[in-house]
Amino acid sequence: MVDSSAVFQELEKMGRDGLKGSELIDLRGTGGLTYNDFLILPGFINFSADNVSLETKLTRNITLKTPFASSPMDTVTESEMAITLALLGGIGILHNNCTADEQAAMVRRVKKFENGFITDPIVLSPAHKIRDVMDIKKRLGFTGIPITEDGKAGGRLVGIVTNRDIGFMADLDAELATVMTKDVVTAKHGVTLGEANRILRESKKGKLPIVDASGNLVSLVARSDLLKNRDYPWASKHPQTKQLLVGAAIGTRPADRERLAKLVDAGLDVVVIDSSQGNSSFQIEMVKHIKDTYGAQIDVLAGNVVTRDQAANLIAAGADGLRIGMGSGSICITQEVMAVGRPQATGVFQVSQFARKFGIPTVADGGISNVGHVAKALALGASCVMMGSLLAGTSEAPGEYFFLDGKRLKKYRGMGSLDAME
Repeated sequence: MVDSSAVFQELEKMGRDGLKGSELIDLRGTGGLTYNDFLILPGFINFSADNVSLETKLTRNITLKTPFASSPMDTVTESEMAITLALLGGIGILHNNCTADEQAAMVRRVKKFENGFITDPIVLSPAHKIRDVMDIKKRLGFTGIPITEDGKAGGRLVGIVTNRDIGFMADLDAELATVMTKDVVTAKHGVTLGEANRILRESKKGKLPIVDASGNLVSLVARSDLLKNRDYPWASKHPQTKQLLVGAAIGTRPADRERLAKLVDAGLDVVVIDSSQGNSSFQIEMVKHIKDTYGAQIDVLAGNVVTRDQAANLIAAGADGLRIGMGSGSICITQEVMAVGRPQATGVFQVSQFARKFGIPTVADGGISNVGHVAKALALGASCVMMGSLLAGTSEAPGEYFFLDGKRLKKYRGMGSLDAME
């Protein structure tokens, strides 16, 4: 039998295997490392997998259950991708290669997808037509619509229209007054979410209107949200409104300030200032504008950066989080064309180490081509990873499938490409 104390004494004498992060990221020795240039040595396990928490910070004020964000690319993230990632505990960042109104509409679709109390429900009046309901179903995907006297939220509730009321109606110009359900199960304003959910379960209804003492519509609770809460317990939600979290990208031009105002009005949680070079006077001015205008109403994820010098300027300007990466994406050619950038593993370590001193989370953006790269980015200090190519081509990504050489594909392109900019 080997003397156990002698084993550990010998280990102490020889030294432990491997290198510390600061020794691995030796700028003078290696110049820089990518994710493929190193492996993480195994350690000792004394816990079960179900005790592991993946909860992490995206920004100073936003916590996610899983460390995943989608890239703001028009072939990766629109509302469907953002909804799916949020349900799975991450967050989607909507692209801005569209009009401000279109981007705001995507934000609204995400925010309306799952709510606790829907405080601004879609409402119609008795004089509206069945075709109006069908149009809402086509655009937003649901038909359970409260009917108020004036067709506005806050008006007196007089009925509700569901798919059962109109499913077999041939006359699309019939007024809703002739088909709506008038005997509506409701709950009084002030009811807790738990009690509202109990009423929904017991009544077996799809929607529960919440009304005040005068019968005016205040909000709405949806049965579909009960099912989503059961199926997606890790969903990323706003702590007060219980709406799914969503981010969106903007630039630094004057028009982007107007764009941001529309996004904030739609319910945006975090804005990503999308630039391959974040260390500029334009971005610093934008960060300061956002913080001066909106304060704590919205968080700012600034970048991109790959050095401590770049990070310092954005942190000092008021950024709530930093994106790290320059030329490391699978289809990014910044390093080849501009001869500027940094190997991603080194950039993540250097910036994260600096930002951590000020409580600023970092997002490793680019170069994530497999699950192992996710683990490496987090081990190097990133709080989250942002993915483009890893998510492109999924059913939730924008675009139509096509076949090439017998393979089913979707289009994927960089946002700096001529195709995207046109």
